[in-house]
Order: sequence, then C-alpha cells, then structure tokens
Amino acid sequence: MRNRDNLDDERTVELNELLAAHAPLATVYRMKTELKELWYVPSFREGTRRWKRWLRLASDSQIAPVIQFAKRLRKYLQGILASAIYPMNSSILEGINKRIKVIKRMAYGFRDSAYFFLKIKDALPGKPR
Repeated sequence: MRNRDNLDDERTVELNELLAAHAPLATVYRMKTELKELWYVPSFREGTRRWKRWLRLASDSQIAPVIQFAKRLRKYLQGILASAIYPMNSSILEGINKRIKVIKRMAYGFRDSAYFFLKIKDALPGKPR
C-alpha cells in the first residue's frame, strides 16, 4: 500500500478506511510536534502566538482528551513561555547534586560536619567573581 496509483479498487478502499480510522492519531502527532516547539520559541510574543494557534487546533480537533489537556495546560502557560525569556536548564544543578552525593558517600564516618562542608566547597569552587 505504498503507492496509491498502483492499487486496485479493493486495496484503495482498504487504504481509505485505514486513513479514516487513524485520522485522529495523525492529528494528535502533528499537535504534539507543534507543542514541543512551544518550549523553544525565540520570544514571548512568538510563544503567545504559537500557543493561540495550538489552542485553536486543539479545539478544532474535536478530540476530547486533547481539549481537556489544553485546558489543563493553560494554567502553566506563563511558566512555559518564561523559557523563551530565561533559557535555563537544570543540568548544572544535577551535576552539583551528584558530586555532593559522591563526597557524602566518601565521607562516611566523618564526625565533623564543618569538614564535610569544606570538602564540598573544595570540590565545587564556583565561578570566581
């Protein structure tokens, strides 16, 4: 069923039935892709424009779970669009936490918590100002 032009009538009907049965799935996949792009918008204004377009697509899709998801996501819109203004992630923080856990594991048996914190400060000097 790869080439519609080479299908006989029976296979064409079967293909049309398959496409009709999976139309909502195709719509949801397209909407998923557009929603992912919302996290990487270049500006707040562009993010708002894309959000309104995505919300319109969600309501026009007439798929109840998608409409319900869009209503729930509306509460988090300001936080999502803030990523356009403050493009940060938590990778540095996760690395620091991992380093502290390793120091803690190596420091098993230390009696002095001040020494433990000195070891952390030594391992994570930070950026000089």
